[in-house]
Amino acid sequence: MDSPTTGPSALGDFLRTRRARLQPEDAGLVSYGARRRVPGLRREELAQLAGVSVAYYTRLEQGQSHNASEGVLDALARALRLTPDERAHLRQLARPTPARRRPAVRPATARPGVRQLLAAIDGVPAVALGPRYEVLAWNRLGHALLAGHLDFDSPSRPMDRPNTQRLLFLDPHTRELYPDREAETRRAVAALRMSAGARPDDQQLAELIGELSMKSTEFSTLWSRHAVNNCTFGTKHFHHPLVGDLTLDFEAMETQDGSGQRVLMLTAAEGSPSEAALRLLAAERGPDVRILEPERP
Repeated sequence: MDSPTTGPSALGDFLRTRRARLQPEDAGLVSYGARRRVPGLRREELAQLAGVSVAYYTRLEQGQSHNASEGVLDALARALRLTPDERAHLRQLARPTPARRRPAVRPATARPGVRQLLAAIDGVPAVALGPRYEVLAWNRLGHALLAGHLDFDSPSRPMDRPNTQRLLFLDPHTRELYPDREAETRRAVAALRMSAGARPDDQQLAELIGELSMKSTEFSTLWSRHAVNNCTFGTKHFHHPLVGDLTLDFEAMETQDGSGQRVLMLTAAEGSPSEAALRLLAAERGPDVRILEPERP
């Protein structure tokens, strides 16, 4: 059975969703007004644009052809007008790393230096995230902004540490935090899809996706669209219960130790109402006074 993140069916679903969003006229093809049974490009039209046979493309979409060449993948990416993130995802699906048995997974932890960095950042919400979007550490302002209703110490406990994807789709408090919920959920699912393609044999990540698919119709609908985006920077809008509306720019910087961990930082424009709101939130919560050590699993 295929994983919800990889395998022949995942590749076929991705190609079909990318075909569906393109109209013949978008690709420079002539449409004679005949009624089309499916939205977007037909297989025959995409094969023509990519310069491959219809039979070969059909086998690829149905998961019957493996190890497509770089040339074919490049041609399909051009024909489908894929973004750089989508191109990378196509390659991950079409040419996955062979599955191998992995040792038992130990709960991830943020390095002491990362925790010290979070505690040292003044006036900026900051969070350390694991590769499955689990919160490994946060500073006081990051906690206050994103999940003040949770125990500050919860990231140090692997058994009940928060997960930003699970919070977004299953936690009622977090649901109220994002006034533009559609944009936030679309971005979150696209980033999770990107992570899943990069970690095809991560069983815990597959279990998270399965849980969200079962418990959230909103998530399963977005997941079925196969959008992918690395989401390393951008703008987020918040409606915080203590300080009201904020517009914050975010940067997500991946650590260079191969762990897949990221440090997420959110900043406000200088002199803006959002900067004032962050100062107010920091005053409400008080300064960072300690560096949490993770509990032993």
